[in-house]
Formats: sequence, structure tokens, C-alpha cells
Amino acid sequence: LFFLILGGISFGVFTPNEAGGIGAIGSLLFAMLRKKMSWPVLFESSVEAAQTTAMVFMIAIGALILNNFIALAGISSGVINWIESLNFSPFAVLLVILAFYVVLGTVVEGLAMIFLTVPIFVPVIESLGFDLIWFGIVLVMMTEISLITPPIGLNVFVMKSMMPDVPLNVIFRGIGPFFCADLVRLSVVVLFPPVALWLPELVYGHF
Repeated sequence: LFFLILGGISFGVFTPNEAGGIGAIGSLLFAMLRKKMSWPVLFESSVEAAQTTAMVFMIAIGALILNNFIALAGISSGVINWIESLNFSPFAVLLVILAFYVVLGTVVEGLAMIFLTVPIFVPVIESLGFDLIWFGIVLVMMTEISLITPPIGLNVFVMKSMMPDVPLNVIFRGIGPFFCADLVRLSVVVLFPPVALWLPELVYGHF
């Protein structure tokens, strides 16, 4: 299933969005073949999927309303003008934005954080001359870090639900090395953008 999805995306057989549906159908067939799927399990999975989808759509609708408000109010241009008046270097502004994401990620879920902040920060990043693909990669990495950052740390609570006998503080201590590795990886990508951009540049250059 793994190779089917990645192979189909790589060779252009289907889009990443279509790959999600194919993966879901493949997982369902796989569970049926292993006789792990029953009607109660299917019903429970469908309810959970509907709840998750509804949550994502509510966030997306709220983000769309916020985007329209930001565009009509001229907030992005106001933020850009304010930053330019401070005479900070582009790198200093970037560090402030990353620090903001670190703080925000401790109290806000990752998807909501992306929806709420991208409309404001993308024009700022573009005006400072940074590559938007590179910033997208950095943003995804910041979101990943927020998923294991207390007190929210969504992935930590997922681990807790899978291992209820393990205390939460033990799980948080266990993610310490991974958290440090993520910070090192983020630092490398921020300080050396070609590390993250060589593959997109190779693909775009080829096509």
C-alpha cells in the first residue's frame, strides 16, 4: 500500500488528494482481507472520520472568513509597513516569526495555527525576499515541533491513549531527544535554505 501510494504520486497516476482516498480504500480492503473489519468497527471508524472531517471543515470555514477580513481590512499591508518602519534585518524578522510559532504552537493545534497565521505571515515573508517554498517547509517543520511541545503536544496525548499505563511525564521525557533533533533540523534548514530547496529546484528546472 505504501509503495502503491508513493509510486502513484511519483509517476503522476493520481494526485496527492486522490492518493488519500486510495489509501483509505486500500486500508479498508487490507483490514477486510485480514478479517479485522466488522460492522461495529466500520461504523465506529466512519463516525470518527466524520467528526474529524467536520472539525477540519469548521477550521477551514473560519480561516476563509478570517482571510477575507484580513484582505478587506488591509492587515497584511499594515503589518508589512510596520515591520519596514522598524528597520530590522529580514533574518531578525524571521526569527521573531519563528519564535511566535513556538509560543503559539504550545497552546494551539497545528492545523488551526497554519490556517490562522499563513494569511498574515506569507505576504510579510514574500516582501522580505524569502522563498515561499522554503518558508512552507519551515512552517511544516514548526508545526511538527508544536505537535510534541507541551502543554498541548497532540502527538504526546495520542501516544498516551495508545499506552495508558505509561505516565504522561515519562512520555514527555521520552520525546526529548526527538525534540532536540527537530530543533537541529530546523536550524539547518533556516541557516542553509539550499538544503530544503535543492529538490524543488531540481524538479522545476527539469520541467
